[in-house]
This record gives sequence, structure tokens and C-alpha cells, in this order.
Amino acid sequence: MSKKIILTGGGTAGHVTPNMALIPELKANGYEISYIGSHNGIEKKLIADFNIPYYSISTGKFRRYFDPKNFTDPFRVCKGFMEARKLIKKIQPDVVFSKGGFVSVPVIKAAASLGVPCILHESDMTPGLANKLSFSSAKTICCNFPETLEMLPVDKARLTGTPIRKELMQGSKEAGKKFCGFTDDKPVIMVTGGSLGAQSINETIRFALPRLLPYFNIVHLCGKEKMDNLKLQVEGYKQFEYVKNEMKDLFAMADVVVSRAGANAICELAALNKPNVLIPLSAKSSRGDQIINAKSFEQQGFSVVIDNEELDEDILVESIFDVYENREKFIEKMKKSNQFGATETILKIIEDTIS
Repeated sequence: MSKKIILTGGGTAGHVTPNMALIPELKANGYEISYIGSHNGIEKKLIADFNIPYYSISTGKFRRYFDPKNFTDPFRVCKGFMEARKLIKKIQPDVVFSKGGFVSVPVIKAAASLGVPCILHESDMTPGLANKLSFSSAKTICCNFPETLEMLPVDKARLTGTPIRKELMQGSKEAGKKFCGFTDDKPVIMVTGGSLGAQSINETIRFALPRLLPYFNIVHLCGKEKMDNLKLQVEGYKQFEYVKNEMKDLFAMADVVVSRAGANAICELAALNKPNVLIPLSAKSSRGDQIINAKSFEQQGFSVVIDNEELDEDILVESIFDVYENREKFIEKMKKSNQFGATETILKIIEDTIS
């Protein structure tokens, strides 16, 4: 009889990509996999290629600030709980693995109410609200940073790292250049603001194009509906809203990566040994977790960090040249970091949980 697992998590790609890394390994180990996500979240699009059942539930956001939706979202969460409970009764999983995001809360609560063991994964150094709300219902809580262990229930915490998609290690530089239409041998900058895009990064890199393009080709993952149509014909500059299958080739091609500092994104950079400039999301528009993640990477010698409030054309250009010129130093530090093995560790925890 096959083992059954439900994966959940969504809202941003960071709450989905570790699940994507686990899916091929779970399949290889004989698991029957189902995914529970939201109706319109990015997770629905990202999971579509894996040919596993995807179920949508209602979800609401837990906000620490005033918003009229604060009055209606609790009802959506309650509805999501009932929908998740019905699905879990139908699927009858042996275990639930959650990557966080607000869609995961009703799933975890429903699973726990039915006696199904739950495993959480927290990528950031400081746990997010959705995961915090699920701590009491979890059997095991995996985390990415040693510092996080102090913030988790002692009897549940496990330091595992973040699962990295194996295909990211198998990219082709030549395929990346062909995909972007780059025909010369200039080094390549890859710019990404995360799955939702980042307006401040998008604007600043575009202002800096005249200073960077004489020396670099640039591939820019700018986010949904954030393309600059006036720059579609600029030689050496290629824009995409989002890239999925070719991401491995873009990574293989990139000499420097400019990125937000979501934990999954930066762990991929470290595993791939990609010199990088990190521009963490401002504390004004987030809980500040990216700032903490970025500072940790900066202290370990993996990254140069620019505060979002200080970001301008001059500092971005200067930082890119600094990282490129000292790239071997950054690569050496990352090679010594031992950012591998998370997938195997988590698979063992899943096996131990259901055995």
C-alpha cells in the first residue's frame, strides 16, 4: 500500500519552491502526493507541471495592521478549515508537510483535528505568523538557520536547511544565452525581485542600464505585469515576467545575481555558489525577515547587502562591480558553507513520522 502525503504552502514562490524540490524525491520513494493551496495563489501555477492532484480551499490573511478585510478573512479561514477537513478525510494522508503561508494554517489545523501528523518548515530566521499559529498542531518544525532553533518549541525543532531543486544544479550556460538571445561573451547579471517582482529594484536596474550594458548582459525577471515595453529592443537586456523551466539555465549563465533576500532564494544562491547583491524587502512593508536573512549572509561572506531605503543607481552599480571583481572570494566562501543535504534530511523526518 502506497504512502500518502499532503503538501501545502503558498502565497509567494518562497512558500512553494521547497515543496517543488521534495516532489520528485517523494515520488521516487513511492509516495502518493496531493497538494492543497489557494484558489488563485502562485502555488496553483507552479505545481501544475508536476501532475499531482491540486485542491483549492478558501484562505484569508492574518494582518497585524488595520484593513477592512480583517473583518471578513476570519470567515474565509473557517471555511478553508472545513474544506481542508473534508479533503483530508477523503485523501486519508499519512502525513502533512507544510511550507507556510496563510493557506497552510487551515490545512494544518484540520489535519491535527483528524489526528494526522504535521511537519512544518520555516525558511526564515524568525518564524512567520502563519507558521507560529501552526506550531501547537505540528509534530516537527524544520528550520533553515541555527539561530531559529532558539525561537521554536525545543521538543519539536530540527535544523534541516532548505530543500534545493536538483534541476537547478543541471543548467546549461549555453542554453541560457540562447534563451536570452545573448551572442557575445560579456558576463551576465541576473536580476530578480522574487515571484511578485520588486518595483524599487526594477526601476533602479533600468536607470542603471546605460552604465552596465557596456560591460554586462542583463537578464531581468521583473514580475507579473512589470515589463518595460519601451526597453524590449535594448541590446543585451532581456526581460521576463517569470521563468520556470529555464531557470536552471539562467542560473548557470549568471555571473552575478541581484535579488531580494527571501530565505529560499538566497539558499539557492549559496548552493549554486552565485556571487550576489541582496536588496532585502524594507521593514516598512514586511516583518523584516529578509533584512535578518541578508545580514546573516553578509556576515558569512556570501553577499553584499544594500538596504532598500538606500537603493539608488550609484550604489547598485558600485555593488555589482564590487561583487563581480571579487567573485572568486564570494564563491570560495559559499563552497565551504555546506548548504546541501536538506532534502534527504526532511525525507528521513517524513519517513520516521509515519513509521
